[in-house]
Amino acid sequence: MTTTAEQLSATTLLRFATAGSVDDGKSTLVGRLLHDSKSVLTDQLEAVEQASLNRGQEAPDLALLTDGLRAEREQGITIDVAYRYFATTRRRFILADTPGHVQYTRNMVTGASTAELAVVLVDARNGVVEQTRRHAAVAALLRVPHVVLAVNKMDLVDYAEPVFAAIAEEFTAYAASLGVPEITAIPISALAGDNVVEPSAHMDWYGGPTVLEHLETVPVSHDLTACHARFPVQYVIRPQSAEHPDYRGYAGQIAAGVFRVGESVAVLPSGRTTTITGIDALGESVDIAWAPQSVTLRLADDIDISRGDLIAPAGDAPPATQDVEATVCHVADQPLSVGQRVLLKHTTRTVKAIVRDIPSRLTLDDLSQHPAPGQLVANDIGRVVVRTAEPLALDAYEDSRRTGSFLLIDPADGTTLSAGMAGAAFAAAAEAVGAADDDAEWDF
Repeated sequence: MTTTAEQLSATTLLRFATAGSVDDGKSTLVGRLLHDSKSVLTDQLEAVEQASLNRGQEAPDLALLTDGLRAEREQGITIDVAYRYFATTRRRFILADTPGHVQYTRNMVTGASTAELAVVLVDARNGVVEQTRRHAAVAALLRVPHVVLAVNKMDLVDYAEPVFAAIAEEFTAYAASLGVPEITAIPISALAGDNVVEPSAHMDWYGGPTVLEHLETVPVSHDLTACHARFPVQYVIRPQSAEHPDYRGYAGQIAAGVFRVGESVAVLPSGRTTTITGIDALGESVDIAWAPQSVTLRLADDIDISRGDLIAPAGDAPPATQDVEATVCHVADQPLSVGQRVLLKHTTRTVKAIVRDIPSRLTLDDLSQHPAPGQLVANDIGRVVVRTAEPLALDAYEDSRRTGSFLLIDPADGTTLSAGMAGAAFAAAAEAVGAADDDAEWDF
């Protein structure tokens, strides 16, 4: 007899993030998902019901299931990223409920950086606003492969199909210009529960999936094992004990791809080549290991390898460079300026660097580039050129979200300044997508 735990362990995992403008109903949608999918414990629901009564509300305010900070409950907005874990019989979920206010756009970067799907909410009464475009741009920059447009509060526009169709058309055109590969538009009422978990009785003109149905069935096709193999070294194991006098292993988590015993590999940034003679996983020797396993690699030659080095197949190693061109989302209150000295953290490697240039800042209204802004301030998205003190082995972000991303850090106090994505920005990719996919069908 199969247990519930065994069923869940066999299901796939989907990481997704919610985003949208202030008061579009993100927290209510998340609360409705948790409530209607029976993922809320009795004591949690009782606490929400009591808190709602104390505020003079007759029905439970499901947004309180995610708005946990006192300031969030007082203002009725989301400030921090709230992570929630729930499961159905078909799939497990890790949800990041991100803030909608413009000053917390940087928090969406945190929530969406590992997401495979983004749910962008729009108030049916207001349509697509600047913050909607900003969140769509962030999702495109972070290469989130699936985007759901949830047109919320349909009950306040009498469930009118033309209202939904106009918003879906405008958002899809904008997202297509960003190069977003897949968009699914769903009309919902998070407050009433229409098309969240159960199909709506008020919108017989809509024949698509509910939000939960789509989350349960969307293909999680990004297979890390099919990517370029990359192994950032985290720790060198050299016990020098009587039992293991000559043991030397390099421990870490495989960022992408597959490694095999006998495979020829290169150690970057030095470029020295050697062969994998052994792989240790969970105390046992194995012949093959794949992402995202944590393993220890043993190599044929005694090469100078330390934390921060990258091991990759000899015939498929990224080039080492000291000049990094990237798009960054600036997340710190202090600005990022040309000439500023920073630390650049890439996988397990941290090096000194200097901001050589900030060629442009993105204007989200029309996706134009504002040239030579001189600096980036909180929530800005812009292009930067960084010179590092030591070579780095970066992939393009479009090839690998794991080894194509990095952080810029203030060396004085360790504050994270910017989240960076190496290589071309989405604007150049969007032109190619627009040219190649003029007849592509977008899923409404």
